[in-house]
Amino acid sequence: MNIILLGYRGTGKSVVSRLLAKKLSRRLFSLDEMIEEAVGIPIPEIVSLWGWSRFREIETTLVAQVCEEAENAVIDCGGGVVLNGENITLLKRKGKAVLLTAEFDALISRLKRDKGGRPRLEENLSWEDEHRKVLAEREGQYRAAADFVCDTTDQKPNDTVHDIIEFFKRQSWIDS
Repeated sequence: MNIILLGYRGTGKSVVSRLLAKKLSRRLFSLDEMIEEAVGIPIPEIVSLWGWSRFREIETTLVAQVCEEAENAVIDCGGGVVLNGENITLLKRKGKAVLLTAEFDALISRLKRDKGGRPRLEENLSWEDEHRKVLAEREGQYRAAADFVCDTTDQKPNDTVHDIIEFFKRQSWIDS
């Protein structure tokens, strides 16, 4: 069974997915990294050149590819993967989804420290209002897709990994 990590930007998906894959000796599929590798340029450039709709098309193609390949893997999804219900349907056929969350102020603090140059999602809003709006729009989709929710606000990544593993063991989704 695959472990799928979902959540908004800044919740810790990339760090937690790497640690989780290492701890469980599982292959890691990072959708954002796979998109950049497939296209040959960073995500901000993809969005700048072709827009979010083309990015989402590429993402959906790669979700389908990952779902064909992944077996007992960790799948690190981009924050917008939930925008296409087909993505979630495909992912959940072969795995269980963990939603990583964090309080809004913690997200903003983390995103301000992040020098990754993430592309804007809403050009007509202030930076903080953009994140507040997009997070609110996606919240229901995240929660509907989640089998487990883990708040990372005050947790170190290794503690989040521990919580995920313990939950999956209690559900008998992974071996103890």
